[in-house]
Amino acid sequence: MRATILYPLALFCLSLPAAADVTVASPDGRVRLVLSSGAQGHLEYTVTFNSKNMIEPSPLGIVVDGVDLAGGAQIGKADTYSVKETYPWYGPHSTAVDNCNGVKVALTHPKTGTSYTLEVRAYNDGVAFRHLVPGQGARTPDEATVFRVPAGSVIAPQNYVSGYEGLYPWRTTTNTIEGMMDGEWTHPPFTFVLRDKSAYASITEGALVNYSGMVFQADATQALHARLGHSEPAIFGFRSRYAKDVERLSHPAAINGPITTPWRIVMMGADLNTLFNCDIVHNVAPPPDPGLFPNGLKTDWIKPGRAVWSYLDGTDSTPEGQKEMARLGSLMGFEYIVMENFWRSWSEAQLKDVVGYAREHGVKTFVWNIRSTFQDPKALQQTLEICDRVGIAGLKIDFFDHENKEVIDLYEMLAKAAAGHKLLVDFHGANKPTGLERTYPNIVGIEGIRGMEFFPPRAQLDVVLPFTRLLAGMADYTPTHFGALIADTTWAHQVANAVILQSPLLVYVAHPAHMLENPSVDVLKSIPSTWDETVVLPVSEIRQVAAFARRSGNTWFLAITNGETARNVRIDLSSFLNQGPPQQGRRPVSYLATLLRDTTEPAALKVEHLTLSASDSLSIDLGSGGGFVAMLKR
Repeated sequence: MRATILYPLALFCLSLPAAADVTVASPDGRVRLVLSSGAQGHLEYTVTFNSKNMIEPSPLGIVVDGVDLAGGAQIGKADTYSVKETYPWYGPHSTAVDNCNGVKVALTHPKTGTSYTLEVRAYNDGVAFRHLVPGQGARTPDEATVFRVPAGSVIAPQNYVSGYEGLYPWRTTTNTIEGMMDGEWTHPPFTFVLRDKSAYASITEGALVNYSGMVFQADATQALHARLGHSEPAIFGFRSRYAKDVERLSHPAAINGPITTPWRIVMMGADLNTLFNCDIVHNVAPPPDPGLFPNGLKTDWIKPGRAVWSYLDGTDSTPEGQKEMARLGSLMGFEYIVMENFWRSWSEAQLKDVVGYAREHGVKTFVWNIRSTFQDPKALQQTLEICDRVGIAGLKIDFFDHENKEVIDLYEMLAKAAAGHKLLVDFHGANKPTGLERTYPNIVGIEGIRGMEFFPPRAQLDVVLPFTRLLAGMADYTPTHFGALIADTTWAHQVANAVILQSPLLVYVAHPAHMLENPSVDVLKSIPSTWDETVVLPVSEIRQVAAFARRSGNTWFLAITNGETARNVRIDLSSFLNQGPPQQGRRPVSYLATLLRDTTEPAALKVEHLTLSASDSLSIDLGSGGGFVAMLKR
């Protein structure tokens, strides 16, 4: 249900004269964004949580045709509203909560006379803001917003070598914001924790449509400047695949008609659990079009699931080989098979035979495609018609590799075209999620991550990803291997990754034959691709250890991945098996538990079966790169 009300603080703002500060506070009052005219007359903002600065006073604004509209801008009327609603979701939890206080601030640039709007929302776990500039014709927007992270904050930036497929390395000097180099580039989400560890935050964007994507560039004062996709250096993948487009896409993109920027988002909270469960990125995205999705996320042909994938663990690209992959996938209880580009060398009759065989075994088919092919409307239509004729369920579309508006526009075009044919979509070589998967719930996979196809190391990366990249949304990491690709991790760590590194289309890298022969097979068969509830446990620490409890129905999974330093952790099961206050004469609920523990050998694990309840605790030894999984069934 959606309601609109005035709340006291914003009502007070309405009564203030022009050029007064505007404050918007979250429903619980702990998060605040203050808009003001800075000392130089340029608009600036400050974000606080529990009265502590999360973003220090920073310039805020939009540039249109070379004019910074925030320079000397006059603050006018502030109209307030609130949102309070829920909707189904495939993420850390099955029900997303959209509860915020909002304000639309009228602004005027005195020299050009341009009137525009700044819209701000304050949630209990963060803030979001965007610019709306009315007008007609072609105009070219750019950024004038800066994010000043508090001094001493410990940061986890991604290096820029491979775009969104970069690492998050330790720095040789300092891992605080002061360690950012002048001119250094990094991608959102940009996660940090205050010096005193009293709060965590991550900066990203949402509702990225008809616009270029946002990246960050640091300056000598350790401030992060928002930049648009045209200004960032083209990554190697793009330069090697689209050399003729590099120069053209290095220029700002024009927009016809009104300009609506994406939302700039700062998620925040007192702990990592709050940060991971934040819904703001998809809250600010439009809901699904009922014409395409009559029941929204629950439209009958949208089915999340697990997939087998023949790429990194033995590849038989023949039709018979893919039939066997599908058959073995069905023994795992998996719902999908993903086939790489080799399918295009088959005849349509061969493709239809493989797809039909897989479907007879309860397995539906995704097929790989390169996105540049689909820039030709005729080629796109031909592929869609093939999918219709042979019964393909989804498209894996690869190699976007850039965030200029021209490339960003392709995501929505392709998702919409696929929806018209009731096809699911898995985007690879992609940027971070920005909530488009809410508008187009047929998007069930987005890569934009350094997954298993890349060379190690893995241990340290796996324990930073949940608190950086995954804060933006789903990530097609293609987890779990039992061969040489485990690198500096263990089998238990590999199984835990399938629980923690989540995507509605959960594509396993391990060959199904190897999963079926592994002692963890019963647990692997039971891990779902969507969750009803997620609890990030307090022992978790960025770059050190990730400990997650996730519930599907009446079954809980406790999954832990460890970084490079060996440790022992104790987990009180009451931290997630919450049964309410004890009642006299009432026995605690019992769970049949299957535990996967490390052994002295990385390529092995120990399986235990026992009965546990919320009154129990587990002592878990984790070696370097180790892991642990417990499946608890009622």
